[in-house]
Amino acid sequence: MKKHDTPMLDNLEEGPWPSFISGIKKLRDDHPDNRVNAVNNDLLGQLEHSYETRKGYWKGGTISVYGYGGGIIPRFSEVGKQFPASKEFHTLRVQPPAGNYYTTGMLRKLADSWEKFGSGLVTFHGQTGNIMFIGATSENTQHFFDDINSYGFDLGGAGPCVRTGMSCVGAGRCEMSNINEHKAHRLLVNNFTDDIHRPALPYKFKFKVSGCPNDCMNSIERADMSVIGTWRDDIKVDQEEFKKYVAKKGRKHVIDNIVTRCPTNAISLNDDDTIAIDNQNCVKCMHCLNVVPKALHPGDDKGATVLIGGKRTLKIGDLMGTVIVPFMKLESEEDWEKLVEIAENTIDFWAENALEHERCGEMIERIGLINYLEGIGIAADPNMVAHPRESSYVRLDDWDDEVVKWYEKADAKKDSA
Repeated sequence: MKKHDTPMLDNLEEGPWPSFISGIKKLRDDHPDNRVNAVNNDLLGQLEHSYETRKGYWKGGTISVYGYGGGIIPRFSEVGKQFPASKEFHTLRVQPPAGNYYTTGMLRKLADSWEKFGSGLVTFHGQTGNIMFIGATSENTQHFFDDINSYGFDLGGAGPCVRTGMSCVGAGRCEMSNINEHKAHRLLVNNFTDDIHRPALPYKFKFKVSGCPNDCMNSIERADMSVIGTWRDDIKVDQEEFKKYVAKKGRKHVIDNIVTRCPTNAISLNDDDTIAIDNQNCVKCMHCLNVVPKALHPGDDKGATVLIGGKRTLKIGDLMGTVIVPFMKLESEEDWEKLVEIAENTIDFWAENALEHERCGEMIERIGLINYLEGIGIAADPNMVAHPRESSYVRLDDWDDEVVKWYEKADAKKDSA
């Protein structure tokens, strides 16, 4: 095998950070399979050619496995005659386990399957949340899928469909967890499996689950439906541990880095070096818990907040999710069924009312939140926060009348229960 000259790509290896070029070269030079060597050699050749001509040579198409309409990103080369070994270089999106938990044995199994049928290039995990297996021929996409499907893995979403869900590591590794993140993840994804594999929606719809308001999944900004664990009673405080922290770091450090950093000024430091928290004004920003995790912990009355409409820039710019369920318990089977019902009603309403290529949050911006809430059967609530208030001046026209209506609804709900 004659190696392609790649002087421009070689320059990418000279910087201070690891280069993807080094990884491709390793597969070209060191892998025991001649097919993998040739594929990566031609891949480097085409990439060098693209750098020289300042033009991309990949084009799309249609590739799928039997019974599926998505999950594969087709990639055909327009210069396949010059670089025949990489002329078909499709990417398969594969759903990871909830929380991204793997055994080393399972990772080896996935790697062996991919080296058998693909290029050897793989990403854990792409921005989509999938395992990205990059570089298979049209024929081998089916073979690779059959192989990994035989031991439990499935393709993720691609196109106008429900996309691959994501969840944080959860209670298995994190003491800030407030819900069963992985159950929420699997319930939502399993319920919409057909919508993942057969694209028929206006555009993409993403589920992401974070176990606490740290939101390690960035679900509030990246998910059409975000489930974030929270609590509604007081923060649990170990005053002895907190005093040890003050003794170690000093009062000035605690005031500068904890007390004054509270966005609602809900924290104060007592004369005896204990902490006082105004829990009524706590907005669960998590800063104090992250700084002193030995002393401060989430409360005992745990549940989840559900937000709808987060997305990155497309038609109207970035949107953060809007709270539609300020707090719900996720303990009984009825609780879990309610969560799935919210997702089903939202997707059904969005599918019927969204414009083509319009995300759920963009639809809500266009038709108004109240129309969306009426469409999914959820009553408006003052705690449905889209973003922090921008002005300290608030009009209170008819406020008293609305308060009366609110309490009447609350009382009626209690009586019916």
